[in-house]
Amino acid sequence: MNIFKKIIPFLFPILIIVFGLVIYKIMDYEPNFYSILINISLAYILSPKFKTVIKQSGEEEQIKWLFFKKVIDNN
Repeated sequence: MNIFKKIIPFLFPILIIVFGLVIYKIMDYEPNFYSILINISLAYILSPKFKTVIKQSGEEEQIKWLFFKKVIDNN
């Protein structure tokens, strides 16, 4: 799981690049303010977020995606 935690911070910029390629190359749009705003907002919504939750058994770190929640560190 350590490798996964090292890759997570790079997913947001990678998603920006992927959505940019889809919008600008495949859909053949010109880069303007609205397409960049859509690109960055989609990447933000679909990128994973870390959350620390305190439970009776102790703290645990969760990774939350759009429809996915998983415990990655249970101390």
